[in-house]
Amino acid sequence: MQERRAVAAVAADRGSAAAAAGGGRRLALGALVAAAVVAADQFTKHLALGGLDDGPIHVIWTLQLRLTFNRGAAFGLGPGISPVLVAVGVVVLVGLLAFGRDGARTPGAVVALGLIVGGALGNLVDRVVRDHGGAVVDFVDLQWWPVFNLADAAITCGAVALVLVSRR
Repeated sequence: MQERRAVAAVAADRGSAAAAAGGGRRLALGALVAAAVVAADQFTKHLALGGLDDGPIHVIWTLQLRLTFNRGAAFGLGPGISPVLVAVGVVVLVGLLAFGRDGARTPGAVVALGLIVGGALGNLVDRVVRDHGGAVVDFVDLQWWPVFNLADAAITCGAVALVLVSRR
């Protein structure tokens, strides 16, 4: 009997180790997605700041690239509340990270959360680091939708993906 208990304990330890390794892989995947979003977002904003000073660039159909600065929340709501948005952004990020640690069990959910966290971090970097008075750099203009950036697109796509993945 004692041997069986020892074997069971070893098997339980292996199960815990496998679960921990899976959690580490999920964390690494989410962090990789978030880092890629932040890097791509900041790179495209850098290009927009350097290349759109002379005015908008027409791309195709209604799509144009036009440099704007959003001092408010999504879709320009609440202009001038950047300090509040920074505080709320930090709280939301902490909440997402806590949820992602235990709540994101599938690769799809992890990628979706990585998109959301990366987008939130990309816009938070703009508000805190860039010298635009707490504004976020926006430049994708469809002319029938509010001007947005890659971080906004990542947040939206991540939120939609998270809803779809959670419904399964």
